[in-house]
Amino acid sequence: MKHNIAEVAALQPDYLGFIFYKKSPRFYDAEEIPKLPAAIKKVGVFVDEKISKVIELTRKHALDVIQLHGNEDKEYVLDLQRNLVLCHPDILIWKVFSVADNFNFNQLAVFENKVDAFLFDTKGKEKGGNGYVFNWELLKAYSSQKPFILSGGIGLEEIETLKEIQKTDLPIYAIDVNSKFEDKPGLKDILALKKFIAEREKK
Repeated sequence: MKHNIAEVAALQPDYLGFIFYKKSPRFYDAEEIPKLPAAIKKVGVFVDEKISKVIELTRKHALDVIQLHGNEDKEYVLDLQRNLVLCHPDILIWKVFSVADNFNFNQLAVFENKVDAFLFDTKGKEKGGNGYVFNWELLKAYSSQKPFILSGGIGLEEIETLKEIQKTDLPIYAIDVNSKFEDKPGLKDILALKKFIAEREKK
């Protein structure tokens, strides 16, 4: 695992995610996160976790981003912010929303001024890593200027569609890749990631 993290880090992604959800096959339970280049931000992924535990792991691993992947409501986010301001005032909070065949973007309103970005993932039986994309046509209804991360089953076959959607005025902040680039849960296929990066850079 440590070697694989180093190989991924060598590809210089903007962010590396670590899942702190015990029910996930990608649960990260190592004592520490290997030292990463300063330019790579560490994202801690949490699912309806106790705020005290989120704070504990944020401090322990010097996280840069907290990704909330559960049913956390606005009161949870506000409580989390109150706790973070004392020890980690610069940390970012991303709120995840699972998208199925349709999606009501009005539900984002209560989080608009409380989180730094949204993340849209595919709704499935798991909290993430379900391996297939949702209907990106739904994003045409996104009217906010809040940046968002596009996630959910993105693989090599989505590259051309990604290039097209990133030509629009949607505020796509980042692309999250996961299960389509794994040899097994939590272990990334480095050659596939290299190919993805190379193809994305082609005009």
